[in-house]
Amino acid sequence: MASVNISIKRIYEESSPTDGYRILVDRVWPRGVSKEKANIEEWMKEIAPSTPLRKWFNHEVDKYAEFKKKYSEELKSNKELLEKIHAIAKKQQVTLTYGAKDEEHNQAVVLKEVIERM
Repeated sequence: MASVNISIKRIYEESSPTDGYRILVDRVWPRGVSKEKANIEEWMKEIAPSTPLRKWFNHEVDKYAEFKKKYSEELKSNKELLEKIHAIAKKQQVTLTYGAKDEEHNQAVVLKEVIERM
């Protein structure tokens, strides 16, 4: 099993050359971030949690376990994008960027785990 190089980072943090291929994994563009400052290679809004799931979760930590389950389930219908990220991450560093304030309980954390298990 080839290892993948994936990290996660808030889109509000300064980008760095070590980030490699930067992908924004939010459905909604992060407030106050210009396209230049975001410095992303790709915006994969389709891989983000569905709007109903995102609104239900509302970044409430006590809902995270259930959110993780539901989002992992949603990701099963996004095999193509998961495989694309996985393929890039086998060749180079990939950084999944997101806008959430909570660095431990967000979709990028779940997405990274799902891709690493592939």
